[in-house]
Amino acid sequence: MFITDIRKEFYEVVANQRVALLVASDIDALCACKILQALFHCDQIQYTLVPVTGWQDLGTAFLEHKEQFRFFVLINCGANVDLLEMLQPDDDSVFFICDTHRPVDVVNVYNDTQIKLLIKQDDDLGVPSYDDIFRDEEEEEGGDSGNESDEGSEPSGKRRRFDEGAVERRIERQRARREWEARRREILFDYEQYEYHGTSAAMVFFELAWVMTKDTKDMLWWAIIGLTDQWVHDKITNMKYVTDIATMQRHVSRHNHRNEDEENSLSIDCMRISFEYDLRLTLYQHWSMYESICNSCYTSCHFKLWTLNGQKKLQEFLADMGLPLKQVRQKFNSMDMSIKENLRDVIEESSNKYGMKDIRIQTFGVHFGFKNRFLAGDMVHAATALLESTEKDESDSDNFIKALDSLSRSNLERLHSGIDLAKKKLIAIQQTVASCICTNLILSQGPFLYCYLMEGTPDVKLFSKPMTLTLLCKYLLKAFVQSTRNKRCKLLPLIMAAPKDMEKGTVIVVGIPPESETSDKKNFFGRAFEKAAESTSSRTLHDHFDTSIIELKMEDRSKFLDALITLLS
Repeated sequence: MFITDIRKEFYEVVANQRVALLVASDIDALCACKILQALFHCDQIQYTLVPVTGWQDLGTAFLEHKEQFRFFVLINCGANVDLLEMLQPDDDSVFFICDTHRPVDVVNVYNDTQIKLLIKQDDDLGVPSYDDIFRDEEEEEGGDSGNESDEGSEPSGKRRRFDEGAVERRIERQRARREWEARRREILFDYEQYEYHGTSAAMVFFELAWVMTKDTKDMLWWAIIGLTDQWVHDKITNMKYVTDIATMQRHVSRHNHRNEDEENSLSIDCMRISFEYDLRLTLYQHWSMYESICNSCYTSCHFKLWTLNGQKKLQEFLADMGLPLKQVRQKFNSMDMSIKENLRDVIEESSNKYGMKDIRIQTFGVHFGFKNRFLAGDMVHAATALLESTEKDESDSDNFIKALDSLSRSNLERLHSGIDLAKKKLIAIQQTVASCICTNLILSQGPFLYCYLMEGTPDVKLFSKPMTLTLLCKYLLKAFVQSTRNKRCKLLPLIMAAPKDMEKGTVIVVGIPPESETSDKKNFFGRAFEKAAESTSSRTLHDHFDTSIIELKMEDRSKFLDALITLLS
């Protein structure tokens, strides 16, 4: 059931209890977790934090903790399946679910006792009404039962006539039931067909903190990172992003206004958040301008940097800005102050000439003390790189803790190591995009485009991780749409597969919707993957919280694809 008053129905309920926090592996969930941890520290609420990477993890974590805990908080997991069916909990367990995955499972919506959804009602949820999908069994059977018991005492002639009436009524009821079931299937199919994302979990918990007047600048910054994560990983529409940015901007001005009176607003350890209309160049303040332009999806796709022509165009663009190559190729921090001061305006002016009208994006920046300045997007890339690091063979939970640490301002060293990893990852993505396009690895399969990364491709280990593969998938589709002349192909979605585990012989498969400015970001591949796996009895694992990401046995790949083509044609 949806909770209307999050403070009363959630926070005050868990206030004197021990709570298990089950947190999914994405940056928005990490930020929401940081905000909740800060609130729990404030009120000395005991909690246990358990990172979960998929449904199996969630099941195991619940089994391990169900004896000690009554209250479970699930962050960015659990809303889009029938949770009670999956976990089979005792009757006194209560689940508070703050999850951006949509659509929300109808059983979760209409369960009043054990499932409490911390989900904003103003998101366009479109949940079907109770009567359309649930029907009480008693009213079905109730009609006949009264008549059967009297039958013995009736004379036989009367009874036969009476029987005919009862049979007709029963047939009528069965027909009505069949019609209702067909309509129910249709309603549920329409409701569950597409997967998409709602308001950031970090924003939901920030609003809780704000309602309780316990919000701090750190919490506000985490909420901003949570929202930016949704934008970087292309989970929400542009309209939704701009609306939520405006909400955050109001909170930022409120906090900045509150701090103007304080003495220490310029002290060495202060934190200032500011609204920025900044460049869509990834990590440019921690890199050289040249490398950032080459490795940002927006600019590299626009110039088509995988072609010689594109490289030439980039040189012309730099010349048009009038920036010396020596300056552009050195670290941003070492550039001349005179150039840095009006750099954004210079770049914007030249970008307009080259057709990049929206090179600037609304975002936020933060200053820690005097020296360290980060944009929200930098934080997202750094934390994602730490979360999905493949450098050392560390466990998922080690990476989770590192990524969580990198979000604290007391741990800048960790953040910088994340930024270095993120640069490597972006270079790998860019090189893979270039090689896929130059060697025509993207094939049109009819209703969708398909690309398979072979074992032995450079950096293929990086792409066995879901977020990195999804990012590659999105970059690749943008690049392909820019470079293809085939108009039909520009409107197709993309499925991408990469080796997951060579020993087990599995591949990871991701599907993303077609690339367009007005896209509603709704993804239909989750249902399609389920159906295709069912019809061909392919050995798949639907363990990811995003239903459009699955694992598949290598040998079953071709029959699975054939089934998808038939299904979507």
